[in-house]
Amino acid sequence: MRKLVSAALVLAVLAPAPVAIAHDGPDIARARRVAFPKLLDGRSVLAVDLHTHSVFSDGSVWPDVRVEEAKRDGLFAMAVSEHLEYQPKAADIPHKDRNRSFQIANQAATVKPDATGVNKQPLVVINGSEITKLAIQPGHMNAVFLTDANAMMPKAGLNAVDAACEQLKAANAQGGFTFWNHPYWTSQTPNGIATLDPVHADFIKQGLLHGIEVANGADMSDEAFKIALDNNLTILGTSDIHGLIDWDYDLANGGHRTATLVLTATETADGLKAALKAGATVAIYNDNLVGRRENVEAVVRSTLKIEVDKPLPNTTVVPVSVINDSPVDYILENAGPEGAYDEAHVFTVRAGSTFTLLVKNVPDASKLALTFKALNTYIAPREHLSVQLRDLTP
Repeated sequence: MRKLVSAALVLAVLAPAPVAIAHDGPDIARARRVAFPKLLDGRSVLAVDLHTHSVFSDGSVWPDVRVEEAKRDGLFAMAVSEHLEYQPKAADIPHKDRNRSFQIANQAATVKPDATGVNKQPLVVINGSEITKLAIQPGHMNAVFLTDANAMMPKAGLNAVDAACEQLKAANAQGGFTFWNHPYWTSQTPNGIATLDPVHADFIKQGLLHGIEVANGADMSDEAFKIALDNNLTILGTSDIHGLIDWDYDLANGGHRTATLVLTATETADGLKAALKAGATVAIYNDNLVGRRENVEAVVRSTLKIEVDKPLPNTTVVPVSVINDSPVDYILENAGPEGAYDEAHVFTVRAGSTFTLLVKNVPDASKLALTFKALNTYIAPREHLSVQLRDLTP
């Protein structure tokens, strides 16, 4: 969606090796990883980015750079989703095989026997393509988990809508997962508001379109979020990265790329695809968690807990440890009747840390339950998740 154009960078990274990314210090390396613990029901939370670009369409880097970035960010999987119909670098990088970017990335992801650091980390690379129509409709759509991207090339003589329909059918015939890209993008939607047009409504009705980006790079759309909820579409966040992840995100200060958390029973490509098709996802955008209530709540309850201590001497003021086991900060509002002795109603529990709250007037600490509204979660447009927590320590 956003293109960062730099001739110098292109020249620097056209060759497939070595990867030209500076090494992170240990603090940044740790903080940038999108790593969540398992859910309370045993499912895994896998971070994926299903929308990225390289020089094989309109990106600025070789595909192996995408791989190393994904490994540094702790992703389970990534898709290289080059534009099918838009090839602005064809004069410099001529190729007819739309699988080539995937092949290079997939080879780069192979864990070598002598690998060190993040290169020892496995990464699932997914073959993907971006259906690219320059007319307002049907716009851009991604197809991932393809077996052959060449079969996605549009047929001659069809108008944009019919061509896109045939392309979606081809993706579905390959067992692919498809989604609507940035439906609020101002280049095709000048008012910035996503609306469900008859074309996409028909694609959804036919079962050809499975998901929608509610967050893309630096942008998020309430209207796209509502379209997802109203039409049972899988909720996605993607980076749509064209330049470098390190350029677009404040990694030095704990920022993370826009991505999707997939809640899956098995840590395999098949398990990932099944969970995507089932809608078991949460978009992570600017360290906000965006998704259906049940999915957001599952992630929050697996990463946020409280431990209740004994009252302070000669008082009914009780210290409560609020523990955040996630890689994102939680901005919490104390939404229950209990008042805090030493804090305002809104406070932040930093990623991977513990915040101590003094709760006043607690007659029986063993029965204490606190209700928090997580202000950096969204379960519907402008609606935050509320959770009641108890101390479950044995």
